[in-house]
Amino acid sequence: MAKIGCIAVAAILVILALVGVGSYNRLVSAEEAVDSQWSQVENVYQRRADLIPNLVATVRGSANFERDTLTAVVEARSRVGQVTTTAGRDITEDPQAFQRFQQAQDQLSSALSRLLVVVERYPELRSTEAFQNLMVQIEGAENRIATERRRYNEVAQGYNAQVRRFPAGLFAGLMGFERKEYFRSQPGAENAPKVDFETAPATPR
Repeated sequence: MAKIGCIAVAAILVILALVGVGSYNRLVSAEEAVDSQWSQVENVYQRRADLIPNLVATVRGSANFERDTLTAVVEARSRVGQVTTTAGRDITEDPQAFQRFQQAQDQLSSALSRLLVVVERYPELRSTEAFQNLMVQIEGAENRIATERRRYNEVAQGYNAQVRRFPAGLFAGLMGFERKEYFRSQPGAENAPKVDFETAPATPR
């Protein structure tokens, strides 16, 4: 009987080990997918940030352009740089760091949106080829940001479900797998800034 008991215990341990190894491998794959998609999010945000200096230089060349609006964009981009630099590698697992990152990026989006509204008053600026090219690139960047954020949330949701799902949930915490944060939408955040180049306001006489 004792021998049978030992065999039963050994069998249970083997089964648990196999379940643990399988769960670990699936969690590793899911976490790698999240990390890969997060890199895509960072890339599209960086692309937008890289466009800002050219935009500022182009707009600054227009006479009498609102200084406060331009300053807001420059300051928002600076905050994005500071937050990105200080964010740790595990930002997706740190609710406060993740919130600071999203807030900084959303503030830059808002500043850009306000700038584009103000630009409507400057048909001579809007008509320049350099400005139009920049607007196409920035709008494209905003669309890609929205797309990559959505994809990140999807893979993070899949990973988080695995962390909680039985039997992986029994091992996840012990093996160092933590829940990932999500991007939270703000009113209008899903809409990329739009500029209507065809309905320019009348030029003051």
